[in-house]
Amino acid sequence: MQDTSYETVTVETDARGVATLWMARPEKHNAMSAQMLADLTAAGEALGADPAVRVVVLAARGKTFCAGGDLGWMQAQMEMDAATRAREAGKLATMLGVLNRLPKPLIGRLHGNAFGGGVGMAAVCDVAVGVDGLKMALTETRLGIIPATIGPYVIARMGEGRARRVFMSGRVFDAAEAVELGLLARAVPEEELDAAVEREVAPYLACAPGAVAAAKKLAQDLGGAARQADVDMSIAALAARWETEEAAEGIGAFFEKRKASWVV
Repeated sequence: MQDTSYETVTVETDARGVATLWMARPEKHNAMSAQMLADLTAAGEALGADPAVRVVVLAARGKTFCAGGDLGWMQAQMEMDAATRAREAGKLATMLGVLNRLPKPLIGRLHGNAFGGGVGMAAVCDVAVGVDGLKMALTETRLGIIPATIGPYVIARMGEGRARRVFMSGRVFDAAEAVELGLLARAVPEEELDAAVEREVAPYLACAPGAVAAAKKLAQDLGGAARQADVDMSIAALAARWETEEAAEGIGAFFEKRKASWVV
């Protein structure tokens, strides 16, 4: 087993070339900070370039897969100007793009909760497997903002029609509905999660790595992968949304632990 550590993520690679990319901020429920976005981007680029890596498993330490955006990171954005906010949104978009284009199979191992950006992480996996008790939600609209930079990947994964069931409402949905929506390939009991992930990993070890990479790119090209223009539009849309009174009210209410003015 070969280990590589970053500040907020770790990579463990076994003798078969199966690398597990662990989000490792369990005390923060693996919420995405600027540092975590940088670490995930760097780790993804390194894994993509490593010829010894055959498959990547995306997983998380602790009780939660990913709680979405880090509270400190979000609070800091309230004080930023539009251009700086756009750069911050670009960091999330860059990370998701790196994982989405990873020239290796990316298998998601989800447990606990996956909210906001955590849903985006699931959407860029080639296959995502979750536990039966998993809870997911696109919670951004509760805060007066929108699921913008994850949007191109979420829509590509679910399709517009299915995505509209959960994209704007902020409601929590369970693992069974996530399977129906196309975010998860399957949901399994917690004690069977690792075995279910291994069943997704194993077939790739009998495939030519270069052919797998080429087939993945072809699938994305034929399926209408997120275009850079779409990503740029999503960044601009989020930056613009941060400028609204609703965003100020929603984020402010969250940190003040009160209901936003629109809650009835």
